[in-house]
Amino acid sequence: MKRPTILSILLSAMFVTKLFAQTVKDPVDYVNPYIGNISHLLVPTYPTVHLPNSLLRVYPERENFTGNTLKGLPLIVTSHRGSSAFNLSPFQGDIKDIKHLLSLSYDNEVIKPYFYSVDLDEQDIHVAYAPSHQSGIYELDVNQSEKETFLVFNTRNGELSHDTQSISGYQNLDGRTKVYIYLETAIKPTCIGTQEGNRLRATEKVTKGENAYFVLEYPKGTSKIKLRYGVSFISTEQAKKNLRREIQDFDLTSVSNKGRDIWNKTLNKIKITGSDENAKTVFYTSLYRTYERMICLSEDGQYFSAYDGKVHSDKNRPFYTDDWIWDTYRATHPLRILIEPEMEANMINSYIVMTQQMPQAWMPNFPEVTGDSRRMNANHAVAMVADAYNKGLRSFDLAEAYQVSKAAITEKTLAPWSAKPAGVLDQFYQKQGYFPSLAPGEKETVPEVHSWERRQPIAVTLGTVYDEWCLSTIAKALGKEDEAKYFSERSLNYRKVFNPETKFFHPKDTFGVFMPNMDYRFPPGIGGRDAYDENTGYVYRFDVPHNISDLVQLIGGKQAFVDALEDMYDTPLGKGRPDFYHIYADHSGNVGQFSMGNEPAMHIPYLYNYAGQPWRSQKRVRSLLQQWFRNDPMGIPGDEDGGGLTSFVVFSQLGFYPITPGLPMYVIGSPTFENATIDIGEGKTFRVVCQNYSPENKYIQSAKLNGVSWNKSWFSHEDLMKGGKLELVMGKHPNKTWATEDDAIPPSFKMNDKLKSKN
Repeated sequence: MKRPTILSILLSAMFVTKLFAQTVKDPVDYVNPYIGNISHLLVPTYPTVHLPNSLLRVYPERENFTGNTLKGLPLIVTSHRGSSAFNLSPFQGDIKDIKHLLSLSYDNEVIKPYFYSVDLDEQDIHVAYAPSHQSGIYELDVNQSEKETFLVFNTRNGELSHDTQSISGYQNLDGRTKVYIYLETAIKPTCIGTQEGNRLRATEKVTKGENAYFVLEYPKGTSKIKLRYGVSFISTEQAKKNLRREIQDFDLTSVSNKGRDIWNKTLNKIKITGSDENAKTVFYTSLYRTYERMICLSEDGQYFSAYDGKVHSDKNRPFYTDDWIWDTYRATHPLRILIEPEMEANMINSYIVMTQQMPQAWMPNFPEVTGDSRRMNANHAVAMVADAYNKGLRSFDLAEAYQVSKAAITEKTLAPWSAKPAGVLDQFYQKQGYFPSLAPGEKETVPEVHSWERRQPIAVTLGTVYDEWCLSTIAKALGKEDEAKYFSERSLNYRKVFNPETKFFHPKDTFGVFMPNMDYRFPPGIGGRDAYDENTGYVYRFDVPHNISDLVQLIGGKQAFVDALEDMYDTPLGKGRPDFYHIYADHSGNVGQFSMGNEPAMHIPYLYNYAGQPWRSQKRVRSLLQQWFRNDPMGIPGDEDGGGLTSFVVFSQLGFYPITPGLPMYVIGSPTFENATIDIGEGKTFRVVCQNYSPENKYIQSAKLNGVSWNKSWFSHEDLMKGGKLELVMGKHPNKTWATEDDAIPPSFKMNDKLKSKN
């Protein structure tokens, strides 16, 4: 036998080392911002370039992934899914053809969380961009340098001024909120001015109004243009300070590398291993999405608040805003409790501070840069507070959070999309325990009810009783036993709108009569808003996250509950898709009547655990991930909502889910990876390890928690925060006996007891 030589061994080792180096990726290398850029029905998920939770966010200005042209180059997006407040348009040609915003043909686009580049093919200009937290930098390579080059800088509605090498100004976002900018270029333009026909007026130092713009002219022979800018919600002077603090020169590569390092450090809070590369891409892209919001508005220790129109000191604590809590309380905030607890506490503190700055001290439910927009239904910021406190976060004022959360529920109207004080419907809710629907033939006369959003009676009732349960847990923690008992009892009022004949939650009018002729597939109103909201009765049938064991009993027991879940997945839409989605556009990502594309359904796949059949949850979660969350431009089934949907993916791929925010425990699903390690701080980690791992092995055969046999389909937050390991032996076929006994079922209502149904 021929023995290997030392040279051949060395060459083989070098080959293996090189191959390993080529295949090993950092977490940020897995992020694919293009996932979801083509919408199934509603708004696409935009490929956002930003640093985690930062004030500055941008993405290409186009309709979606298939957009034919870019509408200029972005400088700052001030709200989730909004447009850039300012735009920059490179141009070569006759001045007379310049407009405030140019459509740019493009090709060879590259998007990473920390970097953007694109070829403007008709202009023959290559663009590169990198963001910092409150500043950004562009670099333009001009290939046809024999031509004059222009940059068009616009504000959609504001004012701009210039000196010979910089532009500063603002854009109005609403009546009292402005975003400011300071921009400068590395080389001095030959001219900065306003456009007048085929010439520039350099004498104009200020331009203002709708679509106001300046044109920067560069001479022939200019082959590279570098520019950097700072942004602020305080002033142009602060925007300049932000730029000087973050970007001291015109080195785009340095800014990009810093951004890459920040993202890797952030995403490395969860480390995964396994053979499914697409699953890793979906995971890290989903995790990246959860860092788009809330954004930090603190600028050198101060911030502008739209909640009173003033600039405040942040008192050495970052101030955050921009959150759609109806979407994010379910899994985004719970995820942050695990991997960003200090940030989560600061966000809760920011909610409290916002409330203190508002005319009425009602906890916000859709806080944005421009103030609380009071969208959707219910007041789920209380769930964020209850979940954080019950999972050990303490660095916020719980008593103040309780007071303003209670006020939002009891003093403000519960009518959706309204900031009005409580009215006649709220008085009815307080007395009777449910939010009433209109009676047959009754016309809407209540001033608190939004003309398009309607009453949403079941969505409001179920959402509010859950909020009242959250209030009860906070009241108990504060020693307010009477209030805890009061809100705890009120949280059972979902039973008042449960139809015992159909076993669905069913709208009921002020006379106590269920809405007649109800087809739960087709609830009345656009998006079903005369009964539910955005989803059909099949989704809201399971919307009692705080007392699932009682819901099991209401529907008829464990097997009946499983049958009801299966019936939801089996029941077809019932209409042709154009007719169905014309009315129920948010009810997307369908498996039968189930809607993976909207947040109210995210907990439903895990409900089988409560009926003693966790193998069905393992099957369902895995199939939903494979069907609807993919590594492609249509790989998100609905509005992503800044981490709302993708936080479901992060938890589900890890193998557990916070099914009841406010209750410190997690239900077990089906891990996607061979090994997942979560950095929970203070030098501790929690690991989920799969024995007999293979991507197709989705069923749990047996489990151990910290080396001890584990036959429960859940574990506590306390177990997780101690650090340690959840070991799962996986298989291709289900073990239908694992975690099926009564003592294996997750807790409901409270940790040490399970509230029994009151018949």
